[in-house]
Amino acid sequence: MNKTLKFIAFLLLGVVTFPAMAQSTDLARIEYTYFPQSDSDNSFRRFRTFVNFPIKLSDNDAYLIPGIEYRNVHFKYKNDEAFSTNNLDRFQSFTGKIGYTFKMNEVWRFGAETGVKVASNFTTNELVRDDFIYTGSVYFIKIKEDERYVEPWRLILGLSYSTTTGFPFPLPVINYYKRFDEKWSYGLGIPKTNLKYYFNDKHQVQGFVTLDGFFANIQQNFNPYPQTRPDANRLAESMSMTIVLSGLGYQYNFTDNISFYAYAGYTVMNDIRLRDKDREDIYTIDDTNTFYARSGLKFSIL
Repeated sequence: MNKTLKFIAFLLLGVVTFPAMAQSTDLARIEYTYFPQSDSDNSFRRFRTFVNFPIKLSDNDAYLIPGIEYRNVHFKYKNDEAFSTNNLDRFQSFTGKIGYTFKMNEVWRFGAETGVKVASNFTTNELVRDDFIYTGSVYFIKIKEDERYVEPWRLILGLSYSTTTGFPFPLPVINYYKRFDEKWSYGLGIPKTNLKYYFNDKHQVQGFVTLDGFFANIQQNFNPYPQTRPDANRLAESMSMTIVLSGLGYQYNFTDNISFYAYAGYTVMNDIRLRDKDREDIYTIDDTNTFYARSGLKFSIL
């Protein structure tokens, strides 16, 4: 992947770690994701759960928002490779973060968040320096009520920084949501753009394009070309997955706050690679587009 394409990919991926409160109105979620890999026997499975805890600080709608997240990635690596894949089938991440937000005026809200993630295959049963990922974000949210509909419209502008991107500067974030009709709403931005139709208060469907992926450290670095380049000094030190998806989704609302959702579609970009210490790609595992499915339960404030 050349420098320009890599920058664009990281510009998109950089906001995957953007604060959950700004991306959506979800306070808690449990979900399962499945990617069978086309043209190979590999498959990608992920369990993910997170909880955010808003704590009101004052009457001007100031909140402190600590949060935790856990991800378990099971990558069934069945390719016949020149190197051992035994330690590349299970990755986990543990994230702790804290955010702060307050209402600037009747329509604008400011927020900031910082966090640390530990993401690795944990083959040595201990933490190493490269397992740690640090993130930080600042954002401005414009929220305006529309008395015709339940949800307001929202504009999110901000900057997000993560040590996984390889770029020593924050990346821009922009997202816009509007319910323009009793039956229709849309969201434009990253990591998700969608068009949603509301059958009623219980049932919703949507078409979407969204970004997904993961990044994790490989604790025991290795040469992915042991036969053809036995003296290579570029070792595989991390695994990354960058995916752009398109598809359809369905949501059923049990209550005003608790919902079941299911999404299915096909990847527009599917890029699973090993990377060296400089975050440069050195080995492609899978890059063929494939089917995608995800479902879960969520607790939302809207």
